[in-house]
Amino acid sequence: MKIGTVTGVVWATRKAACLSGQTFLVVRTEADELVAADQVGAGTGDRVLLATGTVASRYCMDAPVDAAVVAILDPEGKHGRP
Repeated sequence: MKIGTVTGVVWATRKAACLSGQTFLVVRTEADELVAADQVGAGTGDRVLLATGTVASRYCMDAPVDAAVVAILDPEGKHGRP
């Protein structure tokens, strides 16, 4: 799993039927920038948790994806925790 920040959205005018209704986000991690299938309704500026590889495709009902946003992370200390 990786942590990253959503920097944008990828719009697809046509896509495979198994990806119908799927939103794609551009996510920057420490190492790179990638496109991830959004499973939680994240938006630009959100820090997110990514599942990658085979786990990501299974999370997306076996769709052909290499990365999936599976959580939006709370800012540190938002809930009174260090």
